[in-house]
Amino acid sequence: MLRFFTGILILAALLAGCAIPQGAASAPTSAPEITMPAAASNIAEPTVTLPTEDQPTAVQPEATQTAASPVSCTSPASLTPALTEGPFFKANSPERASLLEAGMSGTKLTLTGYVLTTDCQPVAHALLDFWQADSQGQYDNTGFTLRGHQYTDANGHYQLETVVPGLYPGRTEHIHVKVQAPGGPVLTSQLFFPGVTNNESDNIYNPALLIKIQENGSSLQGTFDFIIAAQ
Repeated sequence: MLRFFTGILILAALLAGCAIPQGAASAPTSAPEITMPAAASNIAEPTVTLPTEDQPTAVQPEATQTAASPVSCTSPASLTPALTEGPFFKANSPERASLLEAGMSGTKLTLTGYVLTTDCQPVAHALLDFWQADSQGQYDNTGFTLRGHQYTDANGHYQLETVVPGLYPGRTEHIHVKVQAPGGPVLTSQLFFPGVTNNESDNIYNPALLIKIQENGSSLQGTFDFIIAAQ
């Protein structure tokens, strides 16, 4: 019996220790307040600058300029005189810058120059078609010996390797040529050599078409610039 009352007393003491204080129900513990960041005001987005026409992303290298041809030309320049085609022209010559062939006799000539417009601008990819007699004054009318065409480079420059043509009755030394800018008219003309006795007796000869010649050992260096109509 004593144990029964002792257990009741212990139980009552435990219940008294766990009692909820008065007023606790009316003031429950508040949950901690969590502050959310503002959508746009507290987190700044990175600034991205887009390139504009006036603000390129990087400095671009300037376009490569076509080198000016190292020739004396004053605008407006006079057109290269036209001359007769003659009876020995053949179409469809091979494309080549050298007309030299094995065993060919004669004095070697390297002819260089430029094709320009009347305002002294170089003509890129201009066609030049050359044909001539050999050192004995003979034309090859069955094949394409000493015949060939080529095109100028981006600076309007050309170079031809050939031999000095020989004389034949009624004519002085000369090289035939046709020159044409892309899409332009064809200039047909002839080039002559300085100091040749037969120049003055040739009724086709024109001193405006003289090649400038320099000796280079046993060969010759010649220069001539063509002025043509571009359109």
